[in-house]
Amino acid sequence: MGQRGKEIIKIDLSELITDLNKAYADEWLAYYQYWVGAQVAKGPMKEAVIAELNEHAADELRHAQMLSERIIQLGGTPILTPKDWYSHTNCGYLEPSDPFVKKLLEQNIEGERCAINVYEKLIEKTKDKDFVTYNMAIEILEDEIEHEEDMESLLEDISFINLK
Repeated sequence: MGQRGKEIIKIDLSELITDLNKAYADEWLAYYQYWVGAQVAKGPMKEAVIAELNEHAADELRHAQMLSERIIQLGGTPILTPKDWYSHTNCGYLEPSDPFVKKLLEQNIEGERCAINVYEKLIEKTKDKDFVTYNMAIEILEDEIEHEEDMESLLEDISFINLK
């Protein structure tokens, strides 16, 4: 990041990099949770759920890339060891030990709600203080809100199947 770019940031960079690394850990764990869930999914509307999980996994990987780039721009280092994701995560990892599509969707909705909270706080923290991070967090938040809605819709569709 250039000198002038650093000068306009009105927030503690060390604290911001820590927050971004936590979000980075969340995104990698979310990516894997979606990806592995798509591998093991079973039940009604399995193909639609798998397609949605794979699409969301790709989005989470893109978010991790965005966060990594921003951390580096700010002079930080993204978390380098996957095992460290667990000690830095905000949202954790919900193992898809029950591969039934309803359970997978419920777990991932819980994760998306946590992510929505994380990015909402990051937006509040960076508003009028770091425009680049602020805009990135808004872009990611929009995706997370869409993910929650997509999975809630699938869950609703599955509930109608179970009524018949």
